[in-house]
Amino acid sequence: MSLFRRISILLASLALAACGFAPVYGTGGTGTKLQNQVEVSEPDTLNGYLLTRRIEERLGRSGDPSYKLDVAVRTRQENLAVDTEGSITRYNILGYADFSLINAKSGGVVASGSVDNFTGYSAAGTTVATLAAERDAQKRLMVLLADQITTRVLSTDVP
Repeated sequence: MSLFRRISILLASLALAACGFAPVYGTGGTGTKLQNQVEVSEPDTLNGYLLTRRIEERLGRSGDPSYKLDVAVRTRQENLAVDTEGSITRYNILGYADFSLINAKSGGVVASGSVDNFTGYSAAGTTVATLAAERDAQKRLMVLLADQITTRVLSTDVP
């Protein structure tokens, strides 16, 4: 390894340390503090279930949570492409989720916000293929929203 490269790595490390950068899953990081400490609100829809399942995959489940994560999710479908016969051949599903991370003991809101994203699917095949594509798009959308929520929660400075 060249001297220039070694010096560059050393300076980059010092710059990151100076700006307060800390790994999320490092010692004392937010990821470590929240792992298995968050209870996600009980879902009441399939999309809510899919979202909750993904968040719990990332943060774990807790028997005695220190934090509660309230999540409200909603979706809407848009027609995207129409063929020459007037049939819709592509759809976008837009998803929105509002979340609040709440300290279970004090009831205070630690973090809150909204995330949004979209996925698409083709309706050009059979009815069965279109329904399968729509279900897959819904699942993908919930994973995207859950990952965005998890990222936002993990970037919060929790007590």
